Amino acid sequence: MARRNIVKMGDALLRKKCKIVEKFDAKLHQLLDDMWDTLDYADGLGLAAPQVGILKRVCIVQYDDMKFELVNPRLVSSSGKCVDQEGCLSVSGFRGLVERPEVIDIEYFDRHGNKQTFHAEGYFARVFLHEMDHLDGILFADKMIRKLVDQD
Repeated sequence: MARRNIVKMGDALLRKKCKIVEKFDAKLHQLLDDMWDTLDYADGLGLAAPQVGILKRVCIVQYDDMKFELVNPRLVSSSGKCVDQEGCLSVSGFRGLVERPEVIDIEYFDRHGNKQTFHAEGYFARVFLHEMDHLDGILFADKMIRKLVDQD
């Protein structure tokens, strides 16, 4: 496993739509393992493959004691609305308020190609949607209602 560099806002790579994963092989497993190392080092809640320079529909989410590896994730349904703050490992210096659905259901494949479904609510749902947005070249700053205090 290895830690990868995180691509920062301003890099055109973050604005590209990612390709569907077709092979669930050792190369995918290595990418996922490296993403976990990178996320652990960066101390974030989630990371998407384009954030480490790979244009594949892959992201990981860590929330409380749960860890998820999402390959080719898809939003199945959503309801409600809530506004809360978000930040991003690829966006330095600020956080922002973003409106997102309160409740979601998603489908995805795990690293072995097994189809999975998951239901999430509140901030947990927000983390999934934030990472899934990266796969379509969307940053939280694009959806931001209001910029919050700069971070040092």
